[in-house]
Order: sequence, then C-alpha cells, then structure tokens
Amino acid sequence: MTEILFYHLERRALEDVLPELLEKCYERGWRSVVQATTDERCKALDTHLWSYRDDSFLPHGPSGDAFAADQPICLTTGADNPNGATVRFLVERAVADEVGTYDRVVHIFDGADEAAIAQARDQWKAGKAGGHSVAYWQQDVDGRWKKKA
Repeated sequence: MTEILFYHLERRALEDVLPELLEKCYERGWRSVVQATTDERCKALDTHLWSYRDDSFLPHGPSGDAFAADQPICLTTGADNPNGATVRFLVERAVADEVGTYDRVVHIFDGADEAAIAQARDQWKAGKAGGHSVAYWQQDVDGRWKKKA
C-alpha cells in the first residue's frame, strides 16, 4: 500500500516547501523523484535547489543527465524513475501513472488554483478507491503543516 500525501499550499510557495520536504527524504536515505509538467519548471527547480539556502546541500539532477541513476533526487516531466526513487513528488498538477510502485507519493498543490484543488480531490478519491493510505496537510497561520485528514 502506498502512502499518498496532499500538501495544500496557502501561505508559502512551492519553492519554499519543496526543498524542506526533499531534505527530510534525503536525511532518511530515501530516493525521490520530482515530477513537474514543464521543462521550464524543472530547470527553475534545479537552479533553486542548488541555491535556496546557503547552509544546505541537496544533491539532485535532471532525469536526462548521465548520472541520473546515482542522484538521490531527480527532476522530470515524465513518468520515468531514473534513480529508483521510492518517493514521488507531483507539482504543477503533474499526475503519476502508477502510484503503487512507490512507498510514498506527495501531491503539492496551489490553494489559489481551483483546477489544482479539483484535481487533488480527484486524486484523493482515486487513492482511497485504490486502497492506499491518504493524508491531507494544510498550513496554519504560521505556515506550519497540520494534518487535517
């Protein structure tokens, strides 16, 4: 059974939240793949992950890179899993073809985007119907994550 997590962005941007979540995976020794919907977003995330904080280091690379299989974190626009990740992050309304191949799938969606909210609801229903464990996380007024469902 896959654990499917939904992170509802309301007070912080993806660029603030994603590195923190990836750091937690990296610290635990988990491999991650981040799926966006455009090459431009992947390139922007690639640049951001190298420079988002002076005291941090998140080794990562794009899925097409010659060393992608060695990276703890890969960025992609497709369904590929070049580094054998057990955690898949879905951003920009990206959808995983098969969630059951991962230990954890993380949907990060923009609370100001009605289409993203509707898609997250559909993915929640599909996850429940597929017998997966689902959880919904929302930011409180201080920007901390609170499990709501």
